[in-house]
Amino acid sequence: MRNYETVFILNPVLSEDQAKDTVDKFVKVLKKANADVLNIENWGLKKMAYPINKKSTGFYNLIEFTADAPVIDTLETEYRRDESIMRFLTTVLDKHAIVYNERRRKGEFKNKKQGVKKTEEEREK
Repeated sequence: MRNYETVFILNPVLSEDQAKDTVDKFVKVLKKANADVLNIENWGLKKMAYPINKKSTGFYNLIEFTADAPVIDTLETEYRRDESIMRFLTTVLDKHAIVYNERRRKGEFKNKKQGVKKTEEEREK
């Protein structure tokens, strides 16, 4: 089994509940194909670098999972069938990306940013 992560952009016209249901649908597709879902992140409504289908924003989502290669074909077929998916990208994670994602899930990088803000505030005083 290999580690993968998939990022997809949902249509911004969807409500929060519809977006959550769509993400749950893809998680079910993965679980049905015997994939282990490690992490699900909703990055929220973000502005895109360029318009897609005359839309300049979209709901960004990330799913990190471990699976065998045939699962990817099934997942991406489901992405193509769903009209609410504007773009998607699935990548294989190497050993460095796996370590990075584990550290990110533990929150190591968030704490450092908060520490930097504190020191900048102290400098201003």
